[in-house]
Amino acid sequence: MKLQDFPQEIRGSILPKPGGKIIYRCLSCNEEFGIEKLLYTCPSCGQVLLLHDMEFDRLKQRTPEEWRKILDYRKMSNEPAVSGIYRYHEFIGPIVPLDCVVYLGEGHTPLVEAGKQLQEKAGGRFFYKNDGQNPSASFKDRGMASALSYINFLIKSGLVKDVLAVCASTGDTSASAALYASYLQPDIKSAVLLPHGKVTPQQLGQPLGAGAQVFEIPGVFDDCMKVVEALAENYNVALLNSKNAWRILGQESYSYELAQDFDYDMSSKVIFVPIGNAGNITAIMSGFLKFYRCGIIDALPKVVGVQSHHADPVYKYYLEPDEDKRKFVPVTVEPSVAQAAMIGNPVSMPRVISLVRDYNEQSGKKNVFVVQVTEQEIMDWQLTANRFGHVACTQGGECLAGMTAALKQGVMDSSETAVLDSTAHALKFSGFQEMYFDDAFPPEFGVTPKPELQNRPVLVRPADLEKVPAPGKPLEREEFERFVERTSQDIAEKLNLSPRE
Repeated sequence: MKLQDFPQEIRGSILPKPGGKIIYRCLSCNEEFGIEKLLYTCPSCGQVLLLHDMEFDRLKQRTPEEWRKILDYRKMSNEPAVSGIYRYHEFIGPIVPLDCVVYLGEGHTPLVEAGKQLQEKAGGRFFYKNDGQNPSASFKDRGMASALSYINFLIKSGLVKDVLAVCASTGDTSASAALYASYLQPDIKSAVLLPHGKVTPQQLGQPLGAGAQVFEIPGVFDDCMKVVEALAENYNVALLNSKNAWRILGQESYSYELAQDFDYDMSSKVIFVPIGNAGNITAIMSGFLKFYRCGIIDALPKVVGVQSHHADPVYKYYLEPDEDKRKFVPVTVEPSVAQAAMIGNPVSMPRVISLVRDYNEQSGKKNVFVVQVTEQEIMDWQLTANRFGHVACTQGGECLAGMTAALKQGVMDSSETAVLDSTAHALKFSGFQEMYFDDAFPPEFGVTPKPELQNRPVLVRPADLEKVPAPGKPLEREEFERFVERTSQDIAEKLNLSPRE
C-alpha cells in the first residue's frame, strides 16, 4: 500500500522519525552511559547493561487505540524499513533513522495453530510461532537486525569504522551474525567462535557460506563465550552475543508481533520459550512490559521458560521459593539435542532476575515460571509435532514438552492458550532426527527411540526384474513398462491399496 493511499490522519505516523533518548543502564549499580560507543558491560562494576529510553513516557501521549491503529496500518505498508522488526520502531530503536535500518526479511514469522489431534495429544490449545522462517532460519535475526542497524547508524554517523563483529555460538548466532555482517561489508567483517564438534553441519555451513572467519575451539559454548568476552574487553571488536543490549531490543519484536497477531488480547495466553543464554526470555518479558505500560495490551501473558535437565541453571535458581535465599550457580552442561539452549552460565541471567521481579510486580501475581524437561521428552515431542504438520526444531520440541509439563504441574490450565517458540528451522537439527530413527544416540543423551516415532525409507527393487533404471542407463520401452508395473504393484502391496473397480 502506497503512502498516499493511507488515511490522511494516519499518514504522518506510518514512517516514524528518530526520537527518544536511549542510554545504557547498569543492572547492578544503576550508572548510566551514552550510546555513542559500543558497550557490553558496565565500565564501573562489570555488570550487564540494558538499554533504557529516558523519554519513554512520550509514547503514552498516544492512546492505546491510536497505537493499535498505527501498528495495524504499518502492517499494510511496503516500505522495507517498517516491514520487519522496525514496524515497532518507537519501542525498539527510536534513535535509529530509517535509512540505517538493515532489513533482510526478518520478523513477522507465521503463527500456526496446532491441529485438533495434536492439541488432544498435548492436552491443551496451542500455537507454534515459527521463527525458523527468519532469513538465517532462526530467531537470532531479530536481535541481529537491531544490533547491525545500530552499528550501521554509528558508521554513517562517523563514530566507528572498519568494524569486526565477533560472537560465540552454538550455531544460530553465528549464522545470523555472519549473514547480517556480510550485508554491510566492506564496513563490517565478522568472526565467529564455535565449540568444536558441538555444532550441526548445517549450522557450521552457514557462517562459512557467508564468508565469516570461523574458529572452532575445544569445550562448549560457555568456553567460547569466555574467549569472546576477553576479545571484547581487550580489543576493538563489536560483540554480537546477547550480552549486547541492542540484541535484546530487537528480540522484543517477538512480543509485539504476538500481541498484534492476537489483536492485542493477551489475556489467558501462556508464552513458552526455551532458555539458553537467557536473552530471548529477557526480551519477551521486556517487550510485553512496554506494551502494557502504554496500554496497548491490558493484560500481561504468563511466561514459561523451559530447560533441559542437561542444561538447567535457571530452573534450579527458581526452585528456591524465597527470593532472598536464591543463589545463581552455573552448571556443567551435558549433551543436549536442544543445542541452542545448551548453556550452563547464561550471560543474561542478571537481566532475567531483574525483569522477572518487575514482570511479577506489574502482573500483581507470580506470572513467570520455569519448567524442566528431559532429552527424551524433547525428541519425542519434536517428532510428534512434525508428524502433525509443524516444522518444529528441537527447541520447539523442548517448548512442547514444557507445555505438557506445565499442564501436569498446574502452571497452565486447559482454559489457557499457549504459544510455543520454535526458535529455528527443523532442518538445522535433522541429524538428531536421523539418530533417533537409526537408534544411534550416544548413551550420554539418554534418548531411546519409540518405535511408533521411527521412520526409515524402504527400498523397492522387485527381485524378479533383471534390469532396473540407472543414471545414464535408461531402459528400453518394454523393460521400462515392466519395471513401472512391478514396482507399482510392490508399493501398492506394501500400502495395502485396493485395485480400482
